[in-house]
Amino acid sequence: MPVPPTAARHHHHHHGIPHSLRPPMLPRPQTPPGPPPASSRRPLSRLSFGVVCSSNINRSMEAHVVLGNAGLRVESYGTGTTVRLPGRSAMEPRVFKFGTPYEEMHASLAATPDDEAFFTHNGVLQLCRRGAAVKRAPQRWQDVPSREVQKHDVVIAFEERIFDAVIEDLQMREPTEDFLPIHVVCLDTKDNPHEAKLQGRVALELCWLLEGANDLVLEMPEILDAFQEERMTHTPIKVLYQLCYL
Repeated sequence: MPVPPTAARHHHHHHGIPHSLRPPMLPRPQTPPGPPPASSRRPLSRLSFGVVCSSNINRSMEAHVVLGNAGLRVESYGTGTTVRLPGRSAMEPRVFKFGTPYEEMHASLAATPDDEAFFTHNGVLQLCRRGAAVKRAPQRWQDVPSREVQKHDVVIAFEERIFDAVIEDLQMREPTEDFLPIHVVCLDTKDNPHEAKLQGRVALELCWLLEGANDLVLEMPEILDAFQEERMTHTPIKVLYQLCYL
């Protein structure tokens, strides 16, 4: 279970981190919530959404904030082996284990004035602060217990290889007794904050459409076809879809 943001803030007391290096505790970033379409006259968020990228810090976290601020039930994950952040050169990414708190990553990346200036300029410190405002640490999809994964009705992956990794993982897990449908969708997104922001809004529109459906197993292909036609005009990449069960 992710720790609620308030709990995450208070239970460790920054032992040994000099005051100047502590990440400032920022309020959770605001995003416009986006009105639910007139057709959905239901209680908010009947569905549970999982959003997945590689490192659970840029694309999935943007979607986590946007969907969460709109009142939808959402958790975010990464499928990578480690959390990889852009470093001083393409050959030197900064690498952390999944489960490393965002605050610790921030402290490590801001350890010298030189590093702090560099990672402020490339946007990575801001991503760490945003992550810390939402939950304690990045979570690896493959390490999440099946009973948690199974709560999600819809899983949105932000790249085709991540979509493939999610499906492969679901197929390898021992089926649960309930054997419920999980709708896996791919909205391909370049891994930079600008593209993540655009696609976060697109993901929110799609999620509101899905909230309005009566039977996703029957309606999902049709909803996605219409969404592809009307909304995905800015990219030639098709929306991918796979129905899985767990």
